Amino acid sequence: MAEEPKEQKKIIVDEDWKQQAQKEKDVMAAQEKVEKKTGQPKGRQGPLPEGSFAALVSMIATQALFSLGLIQVEGQSEREPDLELARYNIDLLGCLEEKTKGNLTEQEEKMLENAVHELRMGYVAVVNQGKSQ
Repeated sequence: MAEEPKEQKKIIVDEDWKQQAQKEKDVMAAQEKVEKKTGQPKGRQGPLPEGSFAALVSMIATQALFSLGLIQVEGQSEREPDLELARYNIDLLGCLEEKTKGNLTEQEEKMLENAVHELRMGYVAVVNQGKSQ
């Protein structure tokens, strides 16, 4: 039996693709120029705020909420909750609460207490939701 000749693959170069690639290169070059002039990446809008106890608690709580799947990153697909990481962040806040007793202002103490309580309740809700599915 004679073999049929195989089709040769053709490479098609789309001119629009070339133009789009050049535009992307131009945008990246412009961003690099801005970063060199300002010394900051384009996404940052000025200096970071002063560090504070509230910022620390908020940062850890946000990580816990993200791990629980209760907040999502815009534009990304939904992710499964990472209960181990969520529990770790909640435990960090619990440790912080225990170790700072008597050394916080009333406002800081309430904020931390509420954050830990809400995160623990959220954790239980996510665990129970997973069991019922």
